[in-house]
Amino acid sequence: MDMRISPMTSQALTGIGQTNLKRPGGVGGVEGGFAANFKDALKSVSASQDEASRLQTQVQLGNPKVSLEETMLAMQKSQVGFQATLHVRNRMVQAYTDIMNMGV
Repeated sequence: MDMRISPMTSQALTGIGQTNLKRPGGVGGVEGGFAANFKDALKSVSASQDEASRLQTQVQLGNPKVSLEETMLAMQKSQVGFQATLHVRNRMVQAYTDIMNMGV
């Protein structure tokens, strides 16, 4: 299992934050924007946590095909992803609070 983290290319970043107002559907006619990217990120973190949990169970059962190093790496990867998601959520809540406290 290859656990290397690849850097995002400029091609991967071109669609982030862009909106397409011509397409019907989605929230307010916007598809593939922040909400879709955030949802994909949450799914990725959840899958990482599931994989770490599966590997941990296999190590505990004594499966010789699963190494302890691979399991620890998967656990750390899922922990980093969860912490990043938690920081994004905290920033979003803070931004919402700041906007709600603005004077009109």
